[in-house]
Amino acid sequence: MKKILLIEDDTVLRENTAELLEFANYKVQTAANGRHGTTMALAYPPDIIVCDIMMPELDGYGVLQELASDESTRNIPFIFLSAKTEQKEIRRGMDMGADDYLTKPFDEQDLISAVESRLAKAELLGRKPESILKNRKSSEQQIRTLNELKNFFDDYGEIENFKEEENIYREGRRSSKLYLILKGIVKCHKIDENGKELITSLHPTDDFLGFTSFLDNVPYEESATAIEDVELAGISKEKLKAVLEENHAISLELIRLLTEDITEIKEQLLQMAYSSVRKKTALTLLQFAEIINKKPGDPIKVSRNDLASVTGIAPESFIRTLSGFKKEGLIVIEGRNIRIVDLQALKFVD
Repeated sequence: MKKILLIEDDTVLRENTAELLEFANYKVQTAANGRHGTTMALAYPPDIIVCDIMMPELDGYGVLQELASDESTRNIPFIFLSAKTEQKEIRRGMDMGADDYLTKPFDEQDLISAVESRLAKAELLGRKPESILKNRKSSEQQIRTLNELKNFFDDYGEIENFKEEENIYREGRRSSKLYLILKGIVKCHKIDENGKELITSLHPTDDFLGFTSFLDNVPYEESATAIEDVELAGISKEKLKAVLEENHAISLELIRLLTEDITEIKEQLLQMAYSSVRKKTALTLLQFAEIINKKPGDPIKVSRNDLASVTGIAPESFIRTLSGFKKEGLIVIEGRNIRIVDLQALKFVD
């Protein structure tokens, strides 16, 4: 039975994650902080380490650095758990030698898959000569997961910056790149025959942007605009095509990602078609709050027109509905900003 060391300062998350891993037939040892975890790893080296980043006494970066400097633990697979979605923070861990990362809250299957993948890779490396094992970095050139593909974009992509409300690309323009959002939020939108804007999707930090065709520079079918200041890493289609040809596993991952995006779009269309104005408005507020990663008490800094265009209703009707929510005590309107007061009640609006 493979042994996992789980280092996490949040008691509930630590206990729940340990239980998930035990159900998956792993032997789990836990530590409540980085210092304790480092001591345990050095005394009884596990087969793999799953470690939080932000912890008291010694953070995840410190744990990784200390274990990487010791002969007995330097080759143990290391997976970061992080509540941070900033790509630069993630890159810091990967540059230090971490094998993978999961962003909280993570899916149970994603955790198990990451553990299984890294254990299998470690076993394969263990069968190779020591000279290859020590040069583990060279084996990372293959791109097997979406996380590794995102790291590739961050390392080799052309950095582009856009101000709030600045257009990134326009509908009908030829597409030559695929982007990874390093910072900020982007809206994709179309203009109908009546000149009305409809937001088709919202993309937060760490999302891919600009999918059209991997092979041809076909025109964009929608426009993309920065909702706030945005930083992108762009890779040309020619370079991406070469990566996909060399790494078939990541091609399957991208297909899975696109399939999930299509499912979400279908659900959004169904909501727009059959939900009441109140329900559409509530769902839109919750969607923006989730994508912008705001806590329930934090304001949502988005224009009324953007919010209305996601719901597919007239701005006037949307504003009237917001006024109703305000009277009911569900939200507070502070100038341009909206603050959700009662998150649970908003979820159950009819």
